[in-house]
Amino acid sequence: MQGQGHAQPVQRPPHDAVLVLLRLVFVAVGVFSAGFLAWVMMLRLAVVTRKSVDYGLLVAVAAADVLSLVLLGSEPGDDVHTPGGYLGITLLFGALLATVVYYLVADVRHFQRRREAYAAQTYGYAHPASPYTTGTSPLGTRPPHTPPPIPQQPSAHPPIPAPPQRPAPARIEQVRAELDELSDYLRKHDGHHESGR
Repeated sequence: MQGQGHAQPVQRPPHDAVLVLLRLVFVAVGVFSAGFLAWVMMLRLAVVTRKSVDYGLLVAVAAADVLSLVLLGSEPGDDVHTPGGYLGITLLFGALLATVVYYLVADVRHFQRRREAYAAQTYGYAHPASPYTTGTSPLGTRPPHTPPPIPQQPSAHPPIPAPPQRPAPARIEQVRAELDELSDYLRKHDGHHESGR
C-alpha cells in the first residue's frame, strides 16, 4: 500500500560558528594546496547536500585537478614555458576559484534552507507549497476549506441532517471552555458594576 506517510523530521542545523569554521578549514585546504585538493570542498558539499549535481561537480573538479597534474608533469624542467604548462596552471587555478565560489554559495544556501525548514517544523510556521505534495500539510497548518454559504430556498423535502463533525482537539476544547468562563465572569462583573450606579 502506498500513501503520503509522514515527513521526515528536519534535524537541527549546526551552530553558525561551527559552519563558518568548517567552511574556513575546507577552503584553506584547497587554497594552501595550490588547488590540488580543491576536490575536498566538493566532496564535503556532495556528502552534506546529497545532490547528484554536487557529485557530478566533484568528479569534474577531480578530473580537472588530474588533468592539470598531467599537463604540469609533462613540462620539461622546473619552469613552465610551454602552452600545455600554462594551460595546466590556468586549469588548476580556474578550477580552484570556481570551486571556492560554488562551495561557499551552495553551502550557505543549503544550511539556510535547513534552518528555515527546522524553524518551520519547530515553531509551526506554514510550509511553502511543494510541487510534489497533494496540498496537505503534515502539521495541519492550513485552515480547513469552508465553502461560501448558499442561500436556501424553501423546499418540500425535510432538511437533511448535517454530517457529524469531527471532534475538536483537546486543546481547542480547553481554550473554548476558558473563553466561556471568561465571558461569564465579565458578564457578572459588568452586571454588578452597572447596578452600583
